Amino acid sequence: MATSDALVTTWAPRVLSILRIVTAFLYIAHGTQKFFGFPGTGGGPPLDLMTLRGASAVLETFGGALLLVGLFTRPVAFLLSGHMAVAYFLSHAPQNFWPILNKGELAIMFCFVYLYLSAAGGGPWSLDSALRHKR
Repeated sequence: MATSDALVTTWAPRVLSILRIVTAFLYIAHGTQKFFGFPGTGGGPPLDLMTLRGASAVLETFGGALLLVGLFTRPVAFLLSGHMAVAYFLSHAPQNFWPILNKGELAIMFCFVYLYLSAAGGGPWSLDSALRHKR
C-alpha cells in the first residue's frame, strides 16, 4: 500500500505535465492548420485575423505554445477553455444535441482538460514551476 501511494505521489504531478504537453501539441496543430495549411490540408483561402477563424488560429497556435512550455498556464488554460466552450456552442451544438453526432467531442474534451489545467497548473515540468523555484 505504501509503495502504491509513493508511486502515485511521485508520478501524478509528472503525468499532469505530460497531459499539458500532449494536449497543447495537439491544439497547436489546429492553429497551424488554419495559419499555414500544415499539417495536412495544404493552402486554403488567406486567413483574416479579424474573423472568428483568425482569432481561433491565434489562440490555438500561440495559446497552445504557451501551454506547451507551461508559461502562464492557469490564465491561458482558462482562456482556452472558454474559447473551446464558445467554439462548441457556435459551431457544433446548433447541428445536433449529441456531441458524437455534431462532431463536438474534441471541443468538449479540450474545454474540460483546459479547465482542469486552469485549476491544477502546469505541473513540475513547466516554465511556471521553474520560475517559481528560481525565486
